[in-house]
Amino acid sequence: MIQKFFLEILNDFGVSSSVSGYLSYILLGVLIIMISVVANIITKNVILRIVSHYIKNNRFKWDNIMLERKVFQRLSHLVPAIIIRAFSTTFPSDVETWILKGVSIYIIIIGVLTVDAFLTAVNDIYNTFKVSKEKPIKSYIQVIKIFLYIVAGILVIGEIIGESPLILLGGIGALSAVLMLVFKDSILGLVAGVQLSSNDMVRVGDWIEMPKYGADGDVIDISLNTVKVQNFDRTITTIPTYLLVSDSFKNWRGMQEAGGRRIMRSVYIDTSSISFCTDEMIEKYKKVHYLKDYIIKKQKEIDEYNKKHNVDSSVLVNGRHLTNIGVFRVYIDNYLKNHPKTHKGMIQIVRQLPPKEFGLPLEIYVFTNETDWIKYEGIQADIFDHILAVAPKFDLIIFQNPTGYDFKAGFKNISVDM
Repeated sequence: MIQKFFLEILNDFGVSSSVSGYLSYILLGVLIIMISVVANIITKNVILRIVSHYIKNNRFKWDNIMLERKVFQRLSHLVPAIIIRAFSTTFPSDVETWILKGVSIYIIIIGVLTVDAFLTAVNDIYNTFKVSKEKPIKSYIQVIKIFLYIVAGILVIGEIIGESPLILLGGIGALSAVLMLVFKDSILGLVAGVQLSSNDMVRVGDWIEMPKYGADGDVIDISLNTVKVQNFDRTITTIPTYLLVSDSFKNWRGMQEAGGRRIMRSVYIDTSSISFCTDEMIEKYKKVHYLKDYIIKKQKEIDEYNKKHNVDSSVLVNGRHLTNIGVFRVYIDNYLKNHPKTHKGMIQIVRQLPPKEFGLPLEIYVFTNETDWIKYEGIQADIFDHILAVAPKFDLIIFQNPTGYDFKAGFKNISVDM
């Protein structure tokens, strides 16, 4: 035995037997520590490097993730514990008991940290698959980790007090109310996570709106307790997971998957500019590419109606006549149908809304074939640039509240008349 070897050396140097016994165990402890340190260095600097080299040069990706999450590095910490445990029998029984307790606690802690890293790596590996966007497992991984740490804590306490972990587990029932209070958010988050996943309510990458909590952006993370949303101003809003089930939010995924994004905006026409079309106006509109066929067909239909009913067309109130607002509405409708950036497979309406104090609202309801925000805004601006610019060609005035320029022009005209 190594301890007896040290004891004989100390006795040869003339150390008294009462002191040499303690010193021999101290020297033995120092030797074991040195061996553990050397073994740890060899494991990390030789074995782990060989393993890392093999992992980085093979065709698999999952083991690289394991390496990045330090699963193998944490496993290497078990080597010193195994060596100390092997030499523990050389110490007296009472010292051996404490050494074994310490080693057991150390192994439990390292084991938990290793499994924690492994579970994190499993989540990272799962996230490399497309299904992870639809069915994230991070919340379930976190639940397993919580359970793991609870069990590890019970095992550590059991080692310290020298009692069976089963006895401690039996006492958890009495603490269930406390545990429910402590882990309330985690339990609610777990239930909410199951509902979100099973009903496919939200995925990582979805654009969601939750104005009540200041969220308007892309979901970047779904965990057991929180959902992180990166807003378009690059800020991050953190929302408790269970609120996505108990509260309402808007998910724009349907729009993105459909491939069309809605435009619903009105232009206000000054009602004083609305009138029947004169013959000159009709001839002018016939020259418009998007109106020629409509004007010819509609005018023929109106003439036949008025002739059939013996309408006195000299008075515009009688019979049927084209109006500039009606022709303008048809023009916009045809313009949108021929626009290269409108979605031809989705609904398109150009309609009048009830008149308001600002004039007659002419609403454009159409979908673009681009869902990207920047491109969508460009298409929408392009459409309304054209509509606002072309309205005067139909003798229509777009309503706007009078400005200082309008008053100035009005006063100038008054002064000239005077």
